[in-house]
Parts: sequence; structure tokens; C-alpha cells
Amino acid sequence: MALVGYARVSTTDQELTHQIAVLTSAGCRKIFSEKMTGARKEGRQALDDCLDYLREGDTLVITRIDRLSRSLRDLQNLVHELEGQNIKLRATEQAIDTSSASGKAFLDMLGVFAEFETRLRQERQREGIARAKARGAYKGRKPTAQAKAEQVIELTLAGLTREAVADQLGRASVYRILKTWRQQHPDAILPGERVKPSLSDSEPSTKHVTIAP
Repeated sequence: MALVGYARVSTTDQELTHQIAVLTSAGCRKIFSEKMTGARKEGRQALDDCLDYLREGDTLVITRIDRLSRSLRDLQNLVHELEGQNIKLRATEQAIDTSSASGKAFLDMLGVFAEFETRLRQERQREGIARAKARGAYKGRKPTAQAKAEQVIELTLAGLTREAVADQLGRASVYRILKTWRQQHPDAILPGERVKPSLSDSEPSTKHVTIAP
């Protein structure tokens, strides 16, 4: 019978230090951790490894149930899977312990609230986008190429070759940005370009002759 910990944060700029410290203090000698969204179970390799590591009689320890999942269905499926292997679930910051009836009931209740919170947040995001669109202020996700446009032009005007800029910022984006800039500034000359002769210099003018009847 072992205490096995699982820690998770949603984004790479968040830290796992606190959760790991709490799980260690709770007696976990083996802790799995990862930085992944908790909306669904799929794609969370550390959680899969943790579940494979657990054995009958072990206890999976987390700090809060939303570290496991924010989806009520996924949470219920996971708890059912653990119960089928005689593995308990315990949370350090909530009154959750599936070894008792009250602990299981509290888990079900918190699972409902966790999913409700997720749905509310998604609804607020959709409403915010709708209001922004109504004001004409919503442009959608900013394309990567557009986000780099100013930097591409700046580096090119500074004298870097297109290959050098492409190595830094991505080849497809660089050439597409330069092409667009060239179309918007037909009279400008970028470093490394040849001066294109004007029509009057390169082609003879056509003379129109009127023949009297």
C-alpha cells in the first residue's frame, strides 16, 4: 500500500513546486507531475504513467480534484476505474477520501461544481468575443506571420539577408511578409534588391500617327 502523488498545472508559466511540496508532506514517495490543461484526460502522459504505476491497495493523492480533471464525466470515469482496481483517491485540500462514504459524496458534489465553473468561464469568453465583434474590435487570433511583420522588415532594412532573417523567424513567414511589404511600397528598395528600370527607360514609347483621309 503506497501513497502516490499527482500534480498538474495548466500552463508552462505556472509552477508545480507548491503541489509537489504538499504531496511530499502528505507522505507521497512517488509523484508524477506535468503542465497540461485539465479539461480532458487525453494527452496527459504523466497521468497515464501514474495510473499505470498504481497497484491494488494504493492511494492516489492530489491537492484538489481539479488537478485530475475539470470534466465531470472524465472525473467519474477515472474514479470508477480506480475503484475497480481497489485504489483510493484522496485530496489534501478538500474533504475527499473515497475510502469513506462521506468522502465519496463530497467528491461527487465538487465534481459538479468544477464542471459548472468551467462552463461558466467558457460562456463568459464567448460573450466577450461576441461583444468585441459587435464593436468591430475582435480580429480573431493574430496570425504568427503578422505578429512578426515589423520585426522582419526591421531586420531586412538593417541589412540582413532574407536567408538570415528566415533562419531567425521562419522561412515561410518571412518571404510572405516581404512580398506583402513590396506590394504596399512599390517605390521602395530593400537591401540586396536590384533597381528595376522604369517603363519609360526599358520600353520605347508608342507613337500614334493619324493618317488623313
